[in-house]
Amino acid sequence: MQQFQDIWNALDAKKRVIVVGSAVLVMLGVLFLTRMAATPNMGLLYSGLAPNAAGEIIAQLEAEGVPFEVRGGAIYVDEMRRDQLRLTLAGEGLPANSGDGYELLDELSGFGTTSQMFDAAYLRAKEGELARTIVANPQVSAARVHIAQSTQSPFRRSAESTASVSIRGDGSQIPNPAAEAIRFLVASAVAGLRPEDVSIINADLGVVMAQSGKETPARTALAHGERLKQNVERLILARTGMGGAVVEVNVDTLTDAETIVERKVDPESRVAISTNTQETSSSSRNQGGGDVTVASNLPEGNGQGGSEQSGQNSDTREIVNYEISETTREIRRVAGSIKRVTVAVLVDGSRRVDDAGLEVWEPRGEDELRALEALVKSAIGYDEARGDSVTLRSMDLSPDPSLIETPENGWVTSRPLNVMALTQIGVAAFVALALGLFVIRPIVLAAKTAERPLNDMPPTDLISGPQALPALTNAPGGEPMSRTRVNAGSQDLTQLTPQSLSAPAPSEDPVERLKALIDERQDETVEVLKSWIEAPEMTAQ
Repeated sequence: MQQFQDIWNALDAKKRVIVVGSAVLVMLGVLFLTRMAATPNMGLLYSGLAPNAAGEIIAQLEAEGVPFEVRGGAIYVDEMRRDQLRLTLAGEGLPANSGDGYELLDELSGFGTTSQMFDAAYLRAKEGELARTIVANPQVSAARVHIAQSTQSPFRRSAESTASVSIRGDGSQIPNPAAEAIRFLVASAVAGLRPEDVSIINADLGVVMAQSGKETPARTALAHGERLKQNVERLILARTGMGGAVVEVNVDTLTDAETIVERKVDPESRVAISTNTQETSSSSRNQGGGDVTVASNLPEGNGQGGSEQSGQNSDTREIVNYEISETTREIRRVAGSIKRVTVAVLVDGSRRVDDAGLEVWEPRGEDELRALEALVKSAIGYDEARGDSVTLRSMDLSPDPSLIETPENGWVTSRPLNVMALTQIGVAAFVALALGLFVIRPIVLAAKTAERPLNDMPPTDLISGPQALPALTNAPGGEPMSRTRVNAGSQDLTQLTPQSLSAPAPSEDPVERLKALIDERQDETVEVLKSWIEAPEMTAQ
């Protein structure tokens, strides 16, 4: 304590203010860091809950004495205890499910429940169970399911069902594969429901998520173009090396479905397959008579007269059946069929060093370009009749200096900064710097100065001039002579150095040491004192 007091007394007013200010600043910095260290790092517990479910969770946290924060619709707790609290709250049935499931059927009684009431309750229960299953996905925080089933009617041929699902993410974008899985989940849980009849709505963005499994002409063309591009890149890069070529493939497809049926008949190429022949013959006989008289009643041959007629007819008919050559062709053009393929390839040239030692770029030769073009045509299945085209050029692919990444446009500037973490680091560094410069350093220097023995001072400090000598009490006029009283004779004293004086061995007392020097050099001492006495007096400052 005495040493500290001595150090404090040795400091002037300015240094005392600096020490006190530094100490206060260090205390405030330590207090701030301690408070930040004592404050837990808050992590998200639940978000997007219904108001009643969120109120139950807050009441339970208050009952258990767990510190928490409410930020909008989210509840934050200590990140170290977040998982434990989730398991504890789940064991107590919290958060409560937003939709009821098959528990609704337990509330129905056999009395007074009609078939319509049971069907409606069963549909609500199925929707609640599906919502629970969807929320079990870690990427989904909330879900609502709506199922529309048409009633059975004898006057309706088919009863089709549809469904819609509204989902909300956990803060990140819901991927299309997750939406496709939800679509198939709902379609499989409802009888007669097809996956294409289920609509998935992203509640965060307010958009309908497209079906990834449904093939469309545009999607088919894009996939085919990517395959062709990969094939061409493998061929070109095998020659030019990585980064030596740029390939773009465009596939035009038909967007309309068309069916053409063509029937061609050749009458010249007939073949008899059957022959039917019909023959018909007939004969007739007619006896003519005269007038009716008495002779008509006489026996035959007597008294009869007149003429007799007879006839015969024959008819032949032949029917031949022929098979005529017939060709029927059906052409069906579905949507997504390839209409045209165009390929653009940009290859880098070659570089060589000229006589001046500079690197010179040269385009590739025509023979090499033709060979590469032939390879590209073979890779894409080139069809000239279809209108395919391949364009291959050799150009310099050196990067533009303006596009090279610099500190202004690099990845560091695009990264989000954690302001709180940077603030903590800055405060800690400032406190450590202030502590070292304004507290530790002055204390160490003062301690070293106080502990230095007087006899360790160099001999030149004792004889360097009047300022190193104590005040003389026997000066004329009875006034003490100050150390700073300097005259022209002081130059003679400054010339007394340890090299020019054979000073005795240093003693423990500086005064004794000075006396020894005076005894050794009496003439020089008298001359110095004489010059001091004869010089005009100077007021000590």
